[in-house]
Amino acid sequence: MHWSAVSGRFTPSARLAVMGDPIAHSRSPQMHNPALQACGIEAQYIRVQVPVGQVAAAFRQFAACGFLGVNITIPHKFEALDAVDVLDPLARQLGAVNTLAIRDGKLHGYNSDGPGFLRSVREVFGVEVQDLRVLILGAGGGAGRAVAVQCALEHCPKLLLANRTVSKADKLADEVTKFSPRSEVRVIPWTDEAVAAEMNGIDLIVNATSLGMKPDDVKLLPGEALTARHLVFDMVYRAAGETPLLADAKLAGARTADGLTLLLHQGAISFEHWFDQPAPLEVMRESLRNAVMA
Repeated sequence: MHWSAVSGRFTPSARLAVMGDPIAHSRSPQMHNPALQACGIEAQYIRVQVPVGQVAAAFRQFAACGFLGVNITIPHKFEALDAVDVLDPLARQLGAVNTLAIRDGKLHGYNSDGPGFLRSVREVFGVEVQDLRVLILGAGGGAGRAVAVQCALEHCPKLLLANRTVSKADKLADEVTKFSPRSEVRVIPWTDEAVAAEMNGIDLIVNATSLGMKPDDVKLLPGEALTARHLVFDMVYRAAGETPLLADAKLAGARTADGLTLLLHQGAISFEHWFDQPAPLEVMRESLRNAVMA
């Protein structure tokens, strides 16, 4: 990261960033910079590409340059876990760090995936996860793990995990059961037949995979398995059109939410960690919507 070559380009000064590899696609600057302006904070939020294996060095560079915080995205969330000085207990439980706050030279690591998911479900569906029977598709990855652990911490009555690699889902099931012994936690085969057989006993379906970004991606579950009483949360979002899962859900009359809502609430939680004040949520929402439409 050749910071000296670019540090003079930003007015106001860059003091916040999102880092990943790749990172050019991120819309976080379009969401955070209007929020900073709305709150009268003299700082700019930028993108920084950081190669795998360089997270700890990047964190030290950010701190040396007077940064206040950083968002961490794919593929660095796990590496960031071991690169902070102070690890928030929830980030430890979720197994990843996606938000860094730099205070008095110390690196504080947080995770907004789980809390952002809870806020998104509450806002869009008007219900609490603790009252829902949840099916997670793609429970073996980082996003699926965060949602599964958060659901268990909320003591949801039922948590079903489906993953193409069953051994990963089995391992996750063993972990989350420790967080909520009262919840029914099971792994099911990810086949149309197995999923359809469980749908009558499920309230919320969560897609935690990256499938759905392209129109020709395979279907995650049979459309006829969805009904009007289901809530469908697709952590993917597309700039143009709906994901196939959300299109099927709407045809069935189900209520839906996409990954844009999650990105908004993750961003708001990061803002709160950095500035210890409420985020200007509606400014961020409108800015994010405009960025996606553009």
